[in-house]
This record gives sequence, C-alpha cells and structure tokens, in this order.
Amino acid sequence: MENGCKPIPAQTFKRLPDYYALLAKLDEQGFQNVSSATIARVMNSSDIVVRKDLAAVSESGGKPRTGFSVRELMKCIGECLGYYNVNDAVLVGAGQLGRALLSYDGFKEYGVRILAAFDVDGDIVGLEKGGKPVMDAAALPKFCRRLNVRIGIITVPAKEAQAVCDLLVSSGILAVWNFAPTRLAVPDGIFVHNENMALSLSLLSQHLARNDRR
Repeated sequence: MENGCKPIPAQTFKRLPDYYALLAKLDEQGFQNVSSATIARVMNSSDIVVRKDLAAVSESGGKPRTGFSVRELMKCIGECLGYYNVNDAVLVGAGQLGRALLSYDGFKEYGVRILAAFDVDGDIVGLEKGGKPVMDAAALPKFCRRLNVRIGIITVPAKEAQAVCDLLVSSGILAVWNFAPTRLAVPDGIFVHNENMALSLSLLSQHLARNDRR
C-alpha cells in the first residue's frame, strides 16, 4: 500500500484506523505508553499480528517494558492514513482504466494520493492493484468518513456513474474527477471535473484530418 511512510500490506492498512481509534481513546484517558500485547488483547488479535502491523508504520518498534509512545504511534498511523492530508482520494471502478490510474506515480507531484480503490467485482476485491487495496464498494462510506477523504475518482461505465457519484457525495466527497462518458448531477457545493477522453481523441483526429487535407 502506498502511503506517506513506506509500503504497507493491504491487510495491515485496513486495520490501521482501528489502531488509531484505540490510541485516541488511550490518549484521552491519559495513557502515555502502550504495549503491543495490550493492543492485541483489546482488539482481540494476536501480539504477533499487532507487532508486525505497527512495525510497518513505526520505526521505533516499541521499547522494552514501556512499549510504544501513544502519541508518537498515533502520529505515525495518522500520517500513513492521510489524516493530515486534505488531498487524499479514493477511486471507484478498478477496471483497466482504474488500474492504470492506481499505478500512475505522477499524482504525487500535485499532492494527490489515492488511498484505495473500490469495486463490486468479487474476483478483485481483496487484491492489490497498483500497490493500492481494492475494497468492497459497500465499505466506501465508512472508509471516506473515517479518513476524511474529500476527492473521489470515478472510472466505472456510464450507466453506473451517477449511482457511484451519489454514493461518493453521501460519503462526504466534495470533489469528483469523472472519467465516465456522462454528465453527473450533483448538489451545490460539489465540484465535478469531467475527463472526456472520447472528445479529446476526436479533437486529435480532426486535427490530423485537417493537416492531411493540406
């Protein structure tokens, strides 16, 4: 999984929000340190799984007897989840176009980071594409609200685009990058950019045709 720290396995990434929520509660209660064993017990997991997950986001590895600093670990997890980045995005539709966008590294230059892809195809849900986890579309609203995601990318067929857009808007998305060849209806305050590739190709063809006639 591509993130602000280092590559993180998809299954680990899915558990990070739960770790963050637990750490936030501990911080509110005044705890300064916590052990991986304590986290494992509270989350009904194994100490081995927790230690591997935390090693993926924290360089400290925890200290003997004292464990992890609650606030430092929260910061590491928050950065990897994009809690401090307003330009995080989700992509809906992990077909050929969607996978191409997931693999494109150029978005980093503009501060945009695709956290995950969502799809309804059971054959690809649970896999990684372009280093990003492909998750069930039913998990989209909870994911977006939990991570405060504000950008949604639509790469589904035209007939499905409006329903996907409605789901994104209801999940808190404020800006939509639409690759589907259809116009979307959105409430006031929602920005939509339509990427019409068919029109772009048509303009290129017309330009070439005009040059050929000269």
